[in-house]
Amino acid sequence: MTSTSGAVLRRGLRVLGVAVREEPWIFTLSVLGSALFAAATVGSAFVIGQVTGRVIVPAFRDGRTSAGALALAAAAILGVAVLKVVGMIGRRLGAGVMQFRLQASYRRRVTRQYLRLPLAWHHQHSTGELLSNANSDVEATWYPIAPFPFAVGTIIMIFIAGAALVATDPVLALVGFCVFPAVFAVNVVYSRRMSPRMTRAQQLRGEVSAVAHESFDGALVVKTLGREAEETVRFQAIAEDLRDGLVAVGRVRGLFDPVMEALPNLGTLLVLLVGSIRLSSGAVSVADVVSVAYLFTVLAFPVRAIGWVLGELPRSVVGWDRVQRVLTADGSMPYGTASLPDAGGAPAALTVSKASFAFGDAEVLHDVGLDLAPGRTLALVGPTGSGKSTLAGLLVRLVDPSAGQVLLDGTDVRSLPPGVLAGSVALVPQTTFVFDDTVRGNVTLGADIDDSAVWQALRLAQADHFVGALPGALDTRVGERGTTLSGGQRQRLALARALVRAPRLLVLDDATSSVDASVEGAILRGLRGAPFPSTVVVIAYRRATIALADEVVYLEHGRVVACGSHDVLLASTPGYRHLVTAYEQAERDRALLAEDEVVA
Repeated sequence: MTSTSGAVLRRGLRVLGVAVREEPWIFTLSVLGSALFAAATVGSAFVIGQVTGRVIVPAFRDGRTSAGALALAAAAILGVAVLKVVGMIGRRLGAGVMQFRLQASYRRRVTRQYLRLPLAWHHQHSTGELLSNANSDVEATWYPIAPFPFAVGTIIMIFIAGAALVATDPVLALVGFCVFPAVFAVNVVYSRRMSPRMTRAQQLRGEVSAVAHESFDGALVVKTLGREAEETVRFQAIAEDLRDGLVAVGRVRGLFDPVMEALPNLGTLLVLLVGSIRLSSGAVSVADVVSVAYLFTVLAFPVRAIGWVLGELPRSVVGWDRVQRVLTADGSMPYGTASLPDAGGAPAALTVSKASFAFGDAEVLHDVGLDLAPGRTLALVGPTGSGKSTLAGLLVRLVDPSAGQVLLDGTDVRSLPPGVLAGSVALVPQTTFVFDDTVRGNVTLGADIDDSAVWQALRLAQADHFVGALPGALDTRVGERGTTLSGGQRQRLALARALVRAPRLLVLDDATSSVDASVEGAILRGLRGAPFPSTVVVIAYRRATIALADEVVYLEHGRVVACGSHDVLLASTPGYRHLVTAYEQAERDRALLAEDEVVA
């Protein structure tokens, strides 16, 4: 046995040990059923042997038999058959329940871990890989569980059969003891050959999922730019790699499966050969030869269960490693035990102290400082790539600064326990995601929130009119990713989702870019008079929106260039003035173009 195959075997058995520890009672039930099946299977061989020797052979020799002998033989055969059926039901039921419970449990663990891990960790892993971890990798990990109790019962069967063989005839027992090690040796070679191929296949499954997910998500881009053929070729290439990987797995399995099936049958032939010689010398009886030969015949299928388990261990180990990479990830985002001061729902004070952040070697933010009093509105303004969205992510702790601090009510957000910050802070991002659910479901996200609060949030988000006009109002399903809604409607729905939670700090990352300027102004004015006022940080471009803010911070290249009121920055900061007026001019040009098209 090579060190590699031995390591796979040891690690695979440890994974099975985890399964036994997590589901001990179900495993015990299935093993008891398997043991009953094993004992009944060995018993059936000796029942057949005794029926042959005591009923069938005398009947041929004498030309007659009694009804009592036939009834007794039938009862014995039927009795062991019933025991085998009971054992089979217990074994299969227990193994199936155990396998599906473990798969469901680990899918939930992986999903909960995804929710706990920070966004920075998710950025390092493709969506297809994450889907593969939660689905095919979990399935692969616990795939050997289905035959595992059967294999344990088969080992019990082998010991019982070995003892019965020795008691029947030591020479015939020697034949059996040669077959079983051969089965184990073949499985060792099989594991060594299968492990790298199975690892490659599992990796390719994740890559196929990643490409498919990108294609589905980017369907609009693919269709509008006519890239269907190129996308088909891209998917075909990775799909063919997966096909070749699975064919390689199938080749190995196709080579070893017949060998595994043939070994017990060869044992049966050897028993018949040796048994006939022993029978002619009078060393054994016809009943003994028939019992041992039949025993090898019925052992052929159960012994393969050991091969199934050992054969699936490489796949299980690969799946376990991929799942454990998720479950043991910490995302480098520590939490503390501090608590926020009890503010009674009042707006939060926000301070950013010398915060810096970098993606790899690329510095995005450098020594950024903010100080925002409770209830104030701050506008973050800057050209594309200036770090505005990254700063928004720092404020709600989607990522942590590489240096400096973000303080909420004087408390470093890194010192808070998980979930505490989400109870006081809400972010409405640039890209709006709408679930395939009702309007109510998209606003509440399953939280127990009264409809009156939902409507209040919709009013503040200027979404109550279009929601009220929908056929089912709050009960209207909006389709996957909100396909039945316009871009502005989706943004207002996402804003209502944040507002309904009465956040003490509300961060709007260009979250109203798809709505009219008048609607955007109405939203921001409404936030000031809301019954649950918030401190608001808004990333904005429109001059009318910026003018509504109490303070403006202008960013360039990840640094705070200027801060103050809109009028002060307009007069003192050329970059700010150019950006704001350029956006205004673009808005006027679009309006004039629209008028010209109407006239034409």
